[in-house]
Amino acid sequence: MRIVVLDGYTENPGDLSWDGLKKLGELTVYDHTAPELIDARIGDAEIIFTNKTPISAATIAAAKNLRYVGVLATGFNVVDVAAARERGIVVTNIPTYGTAAVAQYVFALLLEICHHVGHHNRAVQEGRWSRGRDFCFWDYPLIELSGKALGIIGYGRIGRATANIAKGFGMQVLAYDAYAEGPELTSLENLLRESDIISLHCPLSAENTGMINAESIGKMKDGVILINTARGPLINENDLRQALLSGKVFAAAVDVVSTEPIQMDNPLLGLDNCLITPHIAWANKESRSRLMDVAVSNLEGFLNGNTVNNVAQ
Repeated sequence: MRIVVLDGYTENPGDLSWDGLKKLGELTVYDHTAPELIDARIGDAEIIFTNKTPISAATIAAAKNLRYVGVLATGFNVVDVAAARERGIVVTNIPTYGTAAVAQYVFALLLEICHHVGHHNRAVQEGRWSRGRDFCFWDYPLIELSGKALGIIGYGRIGRATANIAKGFGMQVLAYDAYAEGPELTSLENLLRESDIISLHCPLSAENTGMINAESIGKMKDGVILINTARGPLINENDLRQALLSGKVFAAAVDVVSTEPIQMDNPLLGLDNCLITPHIAWANKESRSRLMDVAVSNLEGFLNGNTVNNVAQ
């Protein structure tokens, strides 16, 4: 049985092992696969894994032996699931590997906005403290989180983990989820109106694409802080740029953008009050190790007739 990994580099740049998959078949791992090479590299393989390499209906039609597509991520929009379902091909994802990592990263971004640790370290290293007449200095407003209201849009595993950390900081939590109800949830209107900080944790859909836009920002508090570790297209980036320039949004920090890798004409680039990191909230070794374990377990279940995490049912 041939197993092909089409784009294994981000999951395993060399600090993990593919041995779990090697035990299950004849494994070929490509770090990256250009679009024109996808069909040829799949060839007669029965099992393939992809992270961001697209598996289109045409690719599925060309892959005559294909029985299983494993997505090395939670989001599976890179696969034409309808075409896979029609062929009886199983498509699995990895739903829970990065919960702790992403929740932790939200606060890495937020604390950087609150304290500008990197900037102040550089200032000290450059001698500004040594040359100063006072025993301390700061270049940005320093913000205490205790007592602030954190609005969480999307209250699944990561949203709840983020809420738990926030409570440890003494923050009030407001949560909204388009797909759930409960006494701990509030309306989106109330969340936008009452939150000092808003953090996005919802999956991307046709309905919520561009949900952070001029209209929704207008409903927020003046000086709100916005964090996005979910999906870039949730934000209308041109509208957010204008809000950052006007001061309506005090600061933003995003780990995801509308097109990745980011394009140099992205409107969020070049703003002092917008932090951008390269989609790494999920990427610590512990999370990637869990991802690898679940990928192997998913395939083992399929081969044993006990398929789990099948998104093409």
